[in-house]
Amino acid sequence: MNATGILAEIDKEIARLTAARKLLAGDASEAPAVKRGPGRPRGGKRKLSPEGRKRIADAMKKRWAERKKQATKAAK
Repeated sequence: MNATGILAEIDKEIARLTAARKLLAGDASEAPAVKRGPGRPRGGKRKLSPEGRKRIADAMKKRWAERKKQATKAAK
């Protein structure tokens, strides 16, 4: 990387740190806007189908059985 590229990277880092300092100091009007994704839709709980609930229950039972098996093996 040449000197010009290094200086450009340093300038970008200084701008980023200056914006972070302004944000922390409470001067958010000068800080750049934070882009956020669409997020989770509001208004209602997420519903789980009976098949999905059964899959989770079966997986947990299998996990508990494996843990119980390991615990009895370790106790011997």
